[in-house]
Amino acid sequence: MSDSYQPIYDAIRSRVSNCDVGTAVENVMRDCNFSHYAEMAKEAISQVAWEYGEPSVLFRPSLKIDGDQWCALYGDNLQDGVAGFGDSPAKAMADFNKNWLKALETP
Repeated sequence: MSDSYQPIYDAIRSRVSNCDVGTAVENVMRDCNFSHYAEMAKEAISQVAWEYGEPSVLFRPSLKIDGDQWCALYGDNLQDGVAGFGDSPAKAMADFNKNWLKALETP
């Protein structure tokens, strides 16, 4: 070990031992702006909650190719169930969500 090790150790130890780590951490936390991140998390949670409330998520219609489009169907057939069509599964599910909210048309 070198001759300078002990004096350096003692000097650092004397500085660190008088340090209030809790106060140092508290000062850093106070200086940081966490409200922006909290707002981003709140927005993300709201978006997820909204998505989980969609009819296509709640009722999980079957998704199949029907001709040249995707069909999201809840029920046994198109006459008795609710369906949505689109060029992609996402568009079919969006159409299903829209059609789920439509009132029954009477002739």
